[in-house]
Amino acid sequence: MSAARSTAAVRDRLSTAATFRYAALAGVAALTLSYLSVLYRVTTVVGGADRLVVVSAVTFALALALGRFVGVRAALALTAVLLVGGLGAYLASIPTSQLQLLSPSRLLSDTLALLTGLSVLRLTAADVWALGVAPGPVFLSWYLATRRQYVGSVLAGSGALLLFVLTGDAASATTLFGVAGGTVAIGFGELERLGGSGAQVDTLAVVLSAMLVLSASVAVVPGGGAQPLLPDRGSPTVEASLVEASDRVEVFGSIRLSPTVRFTVESDERQYWATQAYDRYTGSGWVRTGESERLDGRLASPPGESRLLDQTVTAEDRLSVLPAAWKPVSVEGDPGGGVRVTPQGSVRPAGPLNADESYTVRSRVPEASSAELRRTGTNYPDRIREYTQLPEATSDRLRGRAAAVAADADTPYDIAVTIETYLEENKRYSLAVERPDGPIADGFLFEMDAGYCTYFATTMVAMLRSEGVPARFVTGYTPGERVGTDQYVVRGLDAHAWVEVYFPDVGWVRFDPTPAGPRQSAEDARVAEARQDGEEDVDTEATEPAATPASSAGAAGSNASGGDPTDPSANGTFQEGVVASRGNGTPGRLGPGAVSASTESSSGNRFPTPSGEQVAFGLVALVGAVAGARRLGMTGGLVHFVGMWRRGRGSRGDPRADVERAWKRLEHLLARRHRPRRPGETPRAYLTALGRGDLDPRVLAVGRAYERARYGPGVDRDDADEAVAAVDALVLEATPLVRRLT
Repeated sequence: MSAARSTAAVRDRLSTAATFRYAALAGVAALTLSYLSVLYRVTTVVGGADRLVVVSAVTFALALALGRFVGVRAALALTAVLLVGGLGAYLASIPTSQLQLLSPSRLLSDTLALLTGLSVLRLTAADVWALGVAPGPVFLSWYLATRRQYVGSVLAGSGALLLFVLTGDAASATTLFGVAGGTVAIGFGELERLGGSGAQVDTLAVVLSAMLVLSASVAVVPGGGAQPLLPDRGSPTVEASLVEASDRVEVFGSIRLSPTVRFTVESDERQYWATQAYDRYTGSGWVRTGESERLDGRLASPPGESRLLDQTVTAEDRLSVLPAAWKPVSVEGDPGGGVRVTPQGSVRPAGPLNADESYTVRSRVPEASSAELRRTGTNYPDRIREYTQLPEATSDRLRGRAAAVAADADTPYDIAVTIETYLEENKRYSLAVERPDGPIADGFLFEMDAGYCTYFATTMVAMLRSEGVPARFVTGYTPGERVGTDQYVVRGLDAHAWVEVYFPDVGWVRFDPTPAGPRQSAEDARVAEARQDGEEDVDTEATEPAATPASSAGAAGSNASGGDPTDPSANGTFQEGVVASRGNGTPGRLGPGAVSASTESSSGNRFPTPSGEQVAFGLVALVGAVAGARRLGMTGGLVHFVGMWRRGRGSRGDPRADVERAWKRLEHLLARRHRPRRPGETPRAYLTALGRGDLDPRVLAVGRAYERARYGPGVDRDDADEAVAAVDALVLEATPLVRRLT
């Protein structure tokens, strides 16, 4: 008999150890999926997702095959070969012109940039980089997992995940998923190694949940891409989400307008003041690829005819950008300690500009008529063809809609005009929107009725690219409020996003699909509201309401967005001598998409539906709370109370049945407090055996009622009610926690 029990115990221990092993491997799998999901997202944007899946699967199979036959040193050497080979393949994929610029110091600076927030999506040939990086950690992590070395396995996988946390490419949910997987792998791996019991799983669940809750509440890397999972209560401003976004633009839901004066411009022409151009569309936003270089001398002029335009910009507040009309060719002064130029041709300061700091920029504004743009053709340089990139997740319905809209357009110029007009006429302007779940362009085109400039510009670029027309997303400021013949005051609310389309022998030409009238009305209303509320830094001496002929606040703010009726270009999109005659909405017109100042920062929903990440976060917290309660012995009492309370509870019916249900509940309570009733033991004998400890008189009364109901003459309604009430009171008294809550 003892041998059988011993064999059963051994079998149970082996079963428990196998369960722990499977749980540990599941944790390693979760960690692996977390960092591979980042690489998969990169390859869905730039291409090569299928190859990544194949490479990862082959590496995984190789690790499983060699795990039992290859020593650790050989495995480490093979991992190094995989990493070096991947880096070599990446360097070989970089164009020769860019490869010549690489040096040991440049490679070191690029590596440091990756570790301090440089997104992988900004790398040239990011798809090749992803394919080169994936095999190393996958192989080493699973090689060690097959040898039950879970700590080393998690360290290998965590190194890859940490890299993507530092680059800002790993979202909060992805990071939490990976952290949970690593914790599960180590925890269950140790339970397997030390022969732990199932009772210790509660402790592991509590530790894991607490760790995840803390991770979700605090950003992992200050200034990095990781953000707290718990939502921020304030909506960002248009300026913060666009102009101050630097190398990456994410698309938000509802957004605010800032009336603060940012800078002034002296210029002979009214222009859009560009700050940044983005070339890579991720589906959820925009990324600028490549690294900026220090400006040394002059920049190249546009390929076609252009006119000179000098602008002097003076910062009225701290400024981290260099607004300039496209295309800048030189910068005079030393703004921010130097000027840098991006691969897309934009200029940036080496450091922020202080208030009253000025610089002068000379631009070459392209000049071409509509007829000339129609004749440019499609002979694009190779570097420009990269501006037709779209994520692999781009839907067929978006491509189909773009093709249908542009069906009657014969040239890239006509396609651009047609798509611009389509968006302008079919979508309303609003700052209070809910961000779509999927790709932004697809969501805006098919699921949203309204949006602001980021949505309009993103969707137009995606539609143009689906038609093979090179286009890019550009941020900056609209002209601002005109305060003199050649002077403009630009506020934060003038921050804007628009589209540039490339034409051979001309260069980049601006298009703006955002309805101008409603946008300007919203901006005017915001300035008027700020003045009425007495907000600071809304005006300069030149823009004070008293300095304007109009007496009303609304009229005083009518120029805030550049709606100057005396300016012949105020009715157009300010395109370089081309589309000024093409109206983009009449300034001041209250269109269907006009937004009042009172609703600018409202999300339109006081109780928004929680996101999938927040639901997952809540479930993790709930699991931890339940595990902690189990570990402290609190859940037993609660479950016991619920079981006893529900056992036999119901509507009043037959008195006999009510008494029998009350007895069953009482019997459950006595079994927990003393012992269960033995087979064949009568209720009276059971209570007599327990009565040595002086049972509560109510217990004995319920027992007598049960005997009469089951074996005697029966009970009436009053007897049944007394029995039910007595058991209710006994159950409540037996559960102190529930008694305190009730």
